[in-house]
Amino acid sequence: MINWFPGHMNKTIKQMQQDSKICDCFLYVLDARCPDSSINPEFIKVVKDKPIIYILNKSDLVETKKIKELLEKYSSLGAGAISLNATISGSAKIIINEIKKVFSLRLKENQNRGVTFITRAMVLGVPNSGKSTIVNNLCGKARAVTGNKAGVTRSKQWIKVDSSIEIMDTPGVLLPNFDDENKAYNLAFVGSVKDEVLNLVDVACKLIDKLNSINNAILSTKYCVNYDANTLSIDVLKEIGKKRGCLIKGGEIDLERASKILLTDFRSGKLGKIFLE
Repeated sequence: MINWFPGHMNKTIKQMQQDSKICDCFLYVLDARCPDSSINPEFIKVVKDKPIIYILNKSDLVETKKIKELLEKYSSLGAGAISLNATISGSAKIIINEIKKVFSLRLKENQNRGVTFITRAMVLGVPNSGKSTIVNNLCGKARAVTGNKAGVTRSKQWIKVDSSIEIMDTPGVLLPNFDDENKAYNLAFVGSVKDEVLNLVDVACKLIDKLNSINNAILSTKYCVNYDANTLSIDVLKEIGKKRGCLIKGGEIDLERASKILLTDFRSGKLGKIFLE
């Protein structure tokens, strides 16, 4: 079972609870490939009864039909839901418009009174969900540190978006305990758990099983490997390693390297549009 909950994450939750007192709403960033797995029950302590706008990020890596279904689902769970690819231009405008839509009545009332009211939104999410990229787009410059790996953001940041909106970026926080093995591995697949603390060969084998359960042609098409339903995932990984030249002294397969190749290809979308849940 995967279990990774660094000490700073517990401290972060407590700090977020304090900071949330002056927040008006929350931007809950979910990885569109595994949104349910991206939900952290610990955030209930932070959000309480304030509005949540769900952001299905990396939606370009999932089929459009599935994204539409997810938008309906999460719209019913919060104040609103949007899908986007945070790496492209224009994503900030989508988020800003949604915030203003949620608070349209209050904004109009204040405008009529000649009062400028600052809407403060806290950004929530598991590591590597794209939170910092979203914040960077919102503020128009790289104010938050980003990286395609878990655990990059380590401290809170307040960032002014425009005259009426401020954003607080927060570190990604995982569940303190993974009771659901499927969710744990989904988060490992998408890079929300640091590769350094994982058995990558085990994770790669689990990903092979997952992909074959979705469509057994995904790997055979990408890597030109032949296997059947009875082939063990470790043997499929060895075949992928052979095809990619992951050989070490004595002609053995470097399974660690093959695992990294498979995971990188999946995370970057090279294996196609794949929904994990």
